[in-house]
Amino acid sequence: MMKQLPQLFVKTGCPWCHEAIEWLTAHEVAYDLIDVLQDVTAFEKMKQLSGQSKTPTLQMPDGGVLADFGVEELPVFLKNY
Repeated sequence: MMKQLPQLFVKTGCPWCHEAIEWLTAHEVAYDLIDVLQDVTAFEKMKQLSGQSKTPTLQMPDGGVLADFGVEELPVFLKNY
């Protein structure tokens, strides 16, 4: 069975999303990238998970969610995983 990856919900053109992608890639954190502007169902899922509509939003496989974040929040959030 494959390990489930964190899901990174982004919007095309979002500068904070681009920074999050760059940070996660540079730190070799694997994730599934989901553009909520291309997938209405994913947008609704993100809003349900996080209680808001802003990106980036990161959902961990265990259900932990970091919503509308800046890259400076990632090290603290990810050290719990």
